[in-house]
Amino acid sequence: MTVRVMLISPAASTDLRAARFGSDAPLSAAGLDRARSAAARTPGADRVSTAPARRCAETAAALGLAADVDPALADLDTGTWRGRTLDELAATDPAALGTWLADPDAAPHGGESLTDLTARIGAWLTTRPPGRTLAVADPAVIRAALVHALALPPHAFWRLDVEPLTLTRLTGGAGRWNLACGERL
Repeated sequence: MTVRVMLISPAASTDLRAARFGSDAPLSAAGLDRARSAAARTPGADRVSTAPARRCAETAAALGLAADVDPALADLDTGTWRGRTLDELAATDPAALGTWLADPDAAPHGGESLTDLTARIGAWLTTRPPGRTLAVADPAVIRAALVHALALPPHAFWRLDVEPLTLTRLTGGAGRWNLACGERL
């Protein structure tokens, strides 16, 4: 039987728009409304999970999903950068930010590198059982899943845009995945 993994990015939150690292802010009112209106278009699944982030859990609830929280789907750990915006870091620590953006193995914030995130999410992907798994996860998690599943070079992580409330489908397993991406809910 085929493994089907469907990943939904959370609806918009105020901190997502501000490019704030590691924030656990709630969904914006518009994001919540949009998620509720997309509930009827959410695909069915044998297993439903959500990342621990508040925005992911709120998105899952608004979509009408009874989802189990899966800690393996946690967003990228940005360590000391948690709560800060990309603009703040560019102004106060441009060298560390530049290193992080250029080197997937770097974690100048003391948290998780992109390489580590990709390995963690890759391990999650490879343990999916046959059937359909649906998960609400942060954009970085979805990008890491794509880098792993498609054996993309690590720098491709930054070239993958995951818009709010979109569906990414991976089908296959055992090191051979096919992709359907960017479907709006």
